[in-house]
Amino acid sequence: MADSTKTRVAIIGSGNIGTDLMIKVMRVSRSLEMAAMVGIDAGSDGLARAGRLGVATTADGIDGLVAMPEFEDIQIVFDATSAGAHMHHDSILQAHGKQVIDLTPAAVGPYVVPSVNQEQHFGAPNLNMVTCGGQATIPVIAAINDVAPVTYGEIVASIASRSAGPGTRANIDEFTETTRKAIEVVGGARLGKAIIILNPAEPPLLMRDTVHCLCDDADPQRIADAVERKVAEVQAYVPGYRLKQAVQVEKIGHNSRLHIPDLDEDFSGLKVSVFLEVEGAGHYLPSYAGNLDIMTSAALRTAENLVRQMDDAA
Repeated sequence: MADSTKTRVAIIGSGNIGTDLMIKVMRVSRSLEMAAMVGIDAGSDGLARAGRLGVATTADGIDGLVAMPEFEDIQIVFDATSAGAHMHHDSILQAHGKQVIDLTPAAVGPYVVPSVNQEQHFGAPNLNMVTCGGQATIPVIAAINDVAPVTYGEIVASIASRSAGPGTRANIDEFTETTRKAIEVVGGARLGKAIIILNPAEPPLLMRDTVHCLCDDADPQRIADAVERKVAEVQAYVPGYRLKQAVQVEKIGHNSRLHIPDLDEDFSGLKVSVFLEVEGAGHYLPSYAGNLDIMTSAALRTAENLVRQMDDAA
């Protein structure tokens, strides 16, 4: 029986990300209720698990979702498929007035990182969750930028090969481009760069993220404090997110200035390096799949913030 106090949601994509998100909605969220799980593979574990948990399912994709009796009452739809598929899904969902949260790199709607900028985009019909690397690193870049304007922000996301499914592998180009743009648009860097590494090590390693920023001169302790505060904010919805070591700040003086080719200018100021690790919560995915866990956790927090905002406006 539906809980009238909760907002009903659907998930498109019955793979690892969609299934983990479903379990988070059911176990963790106090404001969301699963109404439907949508896939295109009738034999997928995600659809089977949803059925066992009493969630309505369809293996007929977006058309199957629209035809379900539950569709009318669904307010939020998460898309955990691929960038290409999302374009089609969004056009249909917008025609039906549904709020969309996009976990693909399609970037139809504005980039959202819950701890940084969600309040700026309340009311946007489609919210894009950037990428796992973006969710892990952009909060840090934004924190540094709040203290000292960032000229250049570079991130390297290293994830276990086992945690990179077909969707992730098919979207590598979109991953790097979407993350780069979000480093600039959300993080505030004048120039961004993103690199993803699929680590084949066995046993699989946890997600590791490295952030390098070139920023204006400032008090190194203020920068370190800002980063640590932002890490604590992200930990509120991604408990396995943490600093691996103290924030490193290096002075780059006029005599040792760097040349930034893409900006065609020399730089002097500070180089800030931050090393992060993301351990998954183990709701459905193994703990080493922090890259997937941070995406589902960020999407869940975004939806819950939307519900809270809608309640406050009512």
